[in-house]
Amino acid sequence: MKCLIGIYRPDKGAIRVKGEPVQFQDTMDALRAGISMIHQELNLVPHMTVAENIWLGREPMKYGFVDHRQLARQTQDLLDKLNIRLSADRLVGELSIASQQMVEIAKAVSWNADIVIMDEPTSALTESEVAHLFTIIRDLRQQGKAIIYISHKMDEIFAITDEISVFRDGTWVGSKHTTEFTRQSLITQMVGRELTQLFPKFNNAIGERC
Repeated sequence: MKCLIGIYRPDKGAIRVKGEPVQFQDTMDALRAGISMIHQELNLVPHMTVAENIWLGREPMKYGFVDHRQLARQTQDLLDKLNIRLSADRLVGELSIASQQMVEIAKAVSWNADIVIMDEPTSALTESEVAHLFTIIRDLRQQGKAIIYISHKMDEIFAITDEISVFRDGTWVGSKHTTEFTRQSLITQMVGRELTQLFPKFNNAIGERC
């Protein structure tokens, strides 16, 4: 993924966007090509507001200064569109980890990218927040966006994906439509062998003392 967003340059192979080969010198090249990523590690500035974090380096200007009114307005419009209940002028450092994750999602979407990469996006989310994230993903998919969803959580993979690609030890193993996988066949591809006993039972006698 770091090659795909311009952090590293691939030493072999090719990256194609909409069928055309591309080479990225840095992450801005990838963003301009329509690829954004939500990293597992949050990349936010705690002492800045939600709006300032989302549009950092892209703030609307007026008479040579940041137009804070327009900044707040476009941020709130974006948050409302994603049904994220946050205030644009709230300091990010005051938010919960789950809310900060939602800011990261809004920031990625703000680039109007055609390809959005999500790396373990639910690691800090509650069940209801995961459901909300899935709603956002489905809305983006309806808009023709491609989502690369990186996860090891089986339930999420089968709930939200159309196609599953398996990588093991940095090597591509294979890709299939999600409906072609069972939980067992997916685990087999992931570990490289069939697992017959995931949780073996132990019948130990209970003693008088513990």
